[in-house]
Amino acid sequence: MKRSILNKIFIAVVLITAISCKSKKLVVVNRPAKDSTVVKTNDVAEKLAAIRARQVTFNTFSGKAKTKLDINGKDNDVTLNIRVNRDQKIWISITAIAGIEVARALITPDSIQIINRLQSVYLKKPFSYVHRYASKQINYRTLQSLLVGNAIPELLADDAKLAPEGTNTAISGNLQGLIFKLLLGADLKVTQTNLSNQQAGQSLQVTNRVFIQADSRVIPSQVDILSAAPGNKILVNLRYTQAEFDRPLEYPFSIPKSYEPAN
Repeated sequence: MKRSILNKIFIAVVLITAISCKSKKLVVVNRPAKDSTVVKTNDVAEKLAAIRARQVTFNTFSGKAKTKLDINGKDNDVTLNIRVNRDQKIWISITAIAGIEVARALITPDSIQIINRLQSVYLKKPFSYVHRYASKQINYRTLQSLLVGNAIPELLADDAKLAPEGTNTAISGNLQGLIFKLLLGADLKVTQTNLSNQQAGQSLQVTNRVFIQADSRVIPSQVDILSAAPGNKILVNLRYTQAEFDRPLEYPFSIPKSYEPAN
């Protein structure tokens, strides 16, 4: 009898532990309204150094995000499972209703590969393919940075202009014809990124909202991306429900032999 009771207690403990793990909530961070605890300096170099120091550092990142994809007015509600091996690869699995995978992507600094399971086709292109939809200054590190709320590294250049804008700090400049402006809160976390290439008619706006803490890092739980280029407009609304750093990850990707190249 005692053994039976102990077994029931053990099972109950295991169940409670499993449920608590599954229902682990992301903790919302109360961000400071004033620059009182970070850096007080008018020196541009010191301020930029402080901003760089506040960027999220990691080896791997995994996140699950409820996502609204709107491509040229056609919208879909999907879930993105995102895995990042810093500076090496970004793996994304796109699932729809009932958790059925409809597409998978593998992005590296040199290439982009996408499997479309609905149409049994695949896309395999050099990374420069994205420049059809965004400025040529966009690279792999740009995407990696935006996924975790970091500033795009090239925009934190020593010749950038810094100015107060309300309670925010604005960083602006020109990157090889790409006009940019960053807004950072009092905690020096990026709240908005604006990129514009007027000559090419391309623009990118990224807005970060509702910051959370995940494994001692502070990242936005809501990332809204709007990309516009001639003939193309893409809106992505990411809402992270899970986020973890520096866990061992796998990045399975293979193109089925029966799949054909996409047109």
